[in-house]
Amino acid sequence: MALHHQIIGIAARTYWRVIKPRTLGVRSLVLDGDGRVALVRHTYIAGWHMPGGGVKKREGFEAGLARELREEVGLHAFAVERVLGIYHNLREGKDDHVVVFVTRVPAGTAVTAADGLEIAEAAWFALDALPEGVSPATARRIAEYRAGTIGAGNW
Repeated sequence: MALHHQIIGIAARTYWRVIKPRTLGVRSLVLDGDGRVALVRHTYIAGWHMPGGGVKKREGFEAGLARELREEVGLHAFAVERVLGIYHNLREGKDDHVVVFVTRVPAGTAVTAADGLEIAEAAWFALDALPEGVSPATARRIAEYRAGTIGAGNW
């Protein structure tokens, strides 16, 4: 992880602890035709995560999802299957509300670290063979999906 990205991340989290903004976010459990999940490693935080991010002002959740999937993993076409859940995240000093979508792409679809400044790596993983270092929240969302439950509550 690059030192300047770590410093930017620390500065952002410090700002959020002082200002305590309410934010809206989207994440996606992206699945391909082979039943694999797309995960990303960011340049500014450890671990593997579902692609996603903040929803901008005057942007809807679905538009934010499309933008984040384009920016993070290079996906331009996908199908929204359903909403997995809506979660509340108080970490990092924000009052963050995150909508997690289940999206599908055909087998053979490539994912790439589309934004090299933000994404260090993007890859497909079998649901029963997740990489070491998958974030706890990502592991919980995948477990909810595999159990067929609708998620809610804390991130």
